[in-house]
Amino acid sequence: MNERIRAREVRLIDENGEMIGVMPPPRALDIARERNLDLVEVSPNSLPPVCKLMDYGRYKYEQAKKENEARKHQKTITLKEIRMHPRTDEHDVDVKTRKIQEFLAEGDKVKVSIQFRGAEMRHPDIGRRLLDRIAEALKGSATIERTPVMEGRIMSMIVSRAPGWEPPKKQASPSTVTSKQPEGSSSAHNGATTATPALTPESVNATGTSTES
Repeated sequence: MNERIRAREVRLIDENGEMIGVMPPPRALDIARERNLDLVEVSPNSLPPVCKLMDYGRYKYEQAKKENEARKHQKTITLKEIRMHPRTDEHDVDVKTRKIQEFLAEGDKVKVSIQFRGAEMRHPDIGRRLLDRIAEALKGSATIERTPVMEGRIMSMIVSRAPGWEPPKKQASPSTVTSKQPEGSSSAHNGATTATPALTPESVNATGTSTES
């Protein structure tokens, strides 16, 4: 940049992207100073090298600002882990499989681990079948990034979100319907009278008759 450019000639582009021409670096630097700008080598491997007039301080500021904005919107992918045992019951396996899909929906990767204890170490095939079953349940929503491997007492695989897979949208719970009082119905506090229901003969016999002494 500026005095540090050592080429014999440079192709100069102005601050608006217009070609000025080929000239020695001192002449290009004079033009930059006349416009209160910097002479920046943007393509050093070209013949001759290409230099551009720009406010280098402002350029660096704008670049840093763009990078910060990109980092703000960048999703950090984390590796979550779901652990099970070879004898985990079917219901728990289904629950954990749905949890794996929740992690995938958030953009994370998931390590699915089967932990062996005691005599279970003699039957690694049971853990392998369980991982295969989970992989089958996740088909379409997950990609197997690492096939099952045995590490000590733990057999695990790593899955990530399948390209193009969209998690199902959660259905909104049905709203509670409140019963409204029909228009024209009366209540005591608004001055209207409430009609007294007519008594049937059965109700009179039950509640309104007097007994002879």
